[in-house]
Amino acid sequence: MSLLPFRKRADPGLSATSAPVEAFLDGFSIEVMPRTAEKVEDFKTLLPKGTRVYIAHIEGTPIEEMVATARRLATDGFPVMPHFPARIIADEATLADWIARYQGEAGVTQALLLAGGVKEPMGAFHSSMQLLETGLFDKAGFDRLHVAGHPEGNRDIDPDGSDKTVMEALRWKQKFAERTDAKMALATQFCFEAAPVIAWANGLKAAGIDLPIHIGVAGPAKLQTLIKFAIACGVGPSLRVLQKRAMDVTKLLLPYEPTDFVAELAAHKAAHPDFNIEKVHFFPLGGIKTNATWTQTHGGASGVPIAQQG
Repeated sequence: MSLLPFRKRADPGLSATSAPVEAFLDGFSIEVMPRTAEKVEDFKTLLPKGTRVYIAHIEGTPIEEMVATARRLATDGFPVMPHFPARIIADEATLADWIARYQGEAGVTQALLLAGGVKEPMGAFHSSMQLLETGLFDKAGFDRLHVAGHPEGNRDIDPDGSDKTVMEALRWKQKFAERTDAKMALATQFCFEAAPVIAWANGLKAAGIDLPIHIGVAGPAKLQTLIKFAIACGVGPSLRVLQKRAMDVTKLLLPYEPTDFVAELAAHKAAHPDFNIEKVHFFPLGGIKTNATWTQTHGGASGVPIAQQG
């Protein structure tokens, strides 16, 4: 079992500033919420030009705040990808209204479609597949649609701990991707062990699912903060990595950094260029500035225009 996020770096191949890491971080994306975005005075001083910014839509957040955040970021030159959580969308008319607002007020043409964190649907939708089936994103000319990936499974979807329902959904989304003009990718939950992530990604490809993967990475944060978010977000077996670290009193108060987790994935990508994890997606759990500083320090400051991103 790999415990790379917390071992001492002795292998020069896993250097935090290596060319593989810099290449792997190129074109990274990051997630914000309206309330966290409000605390950032100027995103242009923190993020590379062209960085894709996801806007998380938490239950109870007014659509007006979501659109205002999208408009601000778009005005600053960042491609915006708002969340569309199926289970908090009342009906097709509401979905059409959200799409029209984002597009008309912020020029948005990208979306992350997911079921959402609530267990019981609040309206007509319960899955991202239903959102896709409406055809509304295609009608509005959205050219990029991401859906959720689950490297450690999802017990909300498969309560028995298997991946049966998740894999059925991925096969459906693969077929949808093959018949649509929109570029699609899997954006995943964050996790903390590289080896199981590599095995999961390879398993998808072996199953005929070749959607590009944008791997979720937890940005630098206090260990207690990270454990709290990991439990709330349903992080799976890799949570034990944090729990083991928490048992070491010499490390308990030190902040977590994803340095070696990213470095191991980057090294694998460099050795296997056709590896289907193509981008890194950050969850800035310790703050956007802290995350941005980490990416700058580790070579992720170059950015690429959105047209060149995978």
